[in-house]
Amino acid sequence: MVKNLKNKIINTLEDIKAVDPVAINVRKISSLADFMVIASGTSKRHITAISEHIVEGLREDNISGIKIEGQAGDDWLLVDAGDVIIHLMSSEAREFYDLESLWDPEL
Repeated sequence: MVKNLKNKIINTLEDIKAVDPVAINVRKISSLADFMVIASGTSKRHITAISEHIVEGLREDNISGIKIEGQAGDDWLLVDAGDVIIHLMSSEAREFYDLESLWDPEL
């Protein structure tokens, strides 16, 4: 089920034109989630639209307990869907924080 959720999120990100979505399996290194998904948006408005679209899809699938952090910020928004955590970032923030290398050095 978690893999299906991750795949649905990746497909949704691709549909809404998120930039370079990546899914990282973090089961072995974190108890917070099974997957971490990272994607970029082209602007604050785009990042917000992506998060709204993701949350809408999660609610349609009866995923409860969804939390959103960073809505007041300009460059990083996090959607916590329980087993999958989605980081939506500006390209500048994504490059600066480099979460891909932090969580999976092979990326």
